[in-house]
Amino acid sequence: MEARISMITLGVSDLDSAREFYERMGWTCTRPMEDVAFFQAGSMVLALWGRDQLADDSVMDDDGGWGGITLAHNVHSPQDVDRVIEQAREAGATVGREPAATFWGGYSAIFIDPDGHPWEVAYNPHFALDDDGALILPALDA
Repeated sequence: MEARISMITLGVSDLDSAREFYERMGWTCTRPMEDVAFFQAGSMVLALWGRDQLADDSVMDDDGGWGGITLAHNVHSPQDVDRVIEQAREAGATVGREPAATFWGGYSAIFIDPDGHPWEVAYNPHFALDDDGALILPALDA
């Protein structure tokens, strides 16, 4: 198996509302369908699908709790963190953690989308972003 993630699917309670939220965040729904929405996200795809349908398809019992995953959006500067958090707030997200310096030397914040999916928005001076915004992990010194 290659070390690659092709798609992340978020279970949502109301597909139209969830799609509209991500569109307010500036994302483009490239393949809207009756019961799923697809957004191209660099080399990956973000899909939105009904939470019950996703749980059934994934052979999971859904107790409605947090699934143990936080998504991340890395940016080029602390000012970009501030800008994205304000955009999320205006689009209808709840800000769970306001932008601030981190213990690891960066700057980050958390917003929670209308279906409860947490997103970290982070500036990490230890990682690089290429021209397309792809995160590049530095090699560890041997």
